[in-house]
Amino acid sequence: MMKELDSQAIEMISERNDFHIAPYREDGQTFGTLTWIWVVEVEGSLYVRAYNGVNSRWYKSALSQKAGKIKSNGTEFRVQFQPISGEINDKIDEAYRVKYSSSSYLQSMISDRAKAATVKVF
Repeated sequence: MMKELDSQAIEMISERNDFHIAPYREDGQTFGTLTWIWVVEVEGSLYVRAYNGVNSRWYKSALSQKAGKIKSNGTEFRVQFQPISGEINDKIDEAYRVKYSSSSYLQSMISDRAKAATVKVF
């Protein structure tokens, strides 16, 4: 049974590094394969980015289907996806810097390529 994404779940998810995303497939009913990605919280919302930018498979599915599921720490949530652009990306960059400062992948995740594929999860 999937849970609803609430403020308590957002806090729990953002504190850990165990986040998987699975937008619906083209049929709108079957979930895609769960993909491990980074997630950050900004102003009470969850945000993710595609490392490979706008050509990433999960990103394309998230845009076309606008919904799917996420899994974090053993719990699944039914969610919606919304592409994000604009000034909020500066705050998302900073959240990535704080949470993933020790990772060699950080610069790629705050690059223009990844930034162009930013999604709000709600």
